[in-house]
Amino acid sequence: MIGLDVGDRRIGVAAADGLGLTAQGLTTLIRGQLGDDLRRLAGLIQERRADRLVVGLPKNMNGSLGPQGEKVKGFVAALLRYLAGAGLPAPEVIYWDERLTTVAARRTLLEADVSRRKRKEVVDKLAAVLILQGYLDRQAWAARRSAEAGELGDEPGMVDEPADGPGPGDEPADGPGPGDEPADGPGRPGR
Repeated sequence: MIGLDVGDRRIGVAAADGLGLTAQGLTTLIRGQLGDDLRRLAGLIQERRADRLVVGLPKNMNGSLGPQGEKVKGFVAALLRYLAGAGLPAPEVIYWDERLTTVAARRTLLEADVSRRKRKEVVDKLAAVLILQGYLDRQAWAARRSAEAGELGDEPGMVDEPADGPGPGDEPADGPGPGDEPADGPGRPGR
């Protein structure tokens, strides 16, 4: 998985670790001719065997897509056409709201007392890391939520029945009988 922060002059590139837990900065590509930019990114995608691109999508503060967001979408469309023309598989593209990621990257570098010259070299790579890490964190959160939802069957009061139905003396499949209280207390709504 690769994260991109596409700008007019530079493209920050980050990659996820093998477990999909953390993002690391790979490089900052200095923009040149469009064909050269596409070729270099295609090489990174192929080298990393990236099946997913998380691309920072600049939005206005009101959530609308502005001119820079349109440029990013156009660049990604050109990249996908380039990959198809080269006979390479197209990764899934996920656009990630990147509002204020460059600001956060600059602030982080200032707080770390990185020199102005060095900041210019790495700010886009760090922005790509923040974009990709935001996506990875969201995926981890969604997985935890899904796992928690799957565990509801193990809560007290829930009965896991064998595939062939209830055995002798078990409650009927339609639930407790009249007057029975759920195991977790009276008055609690059913699930």
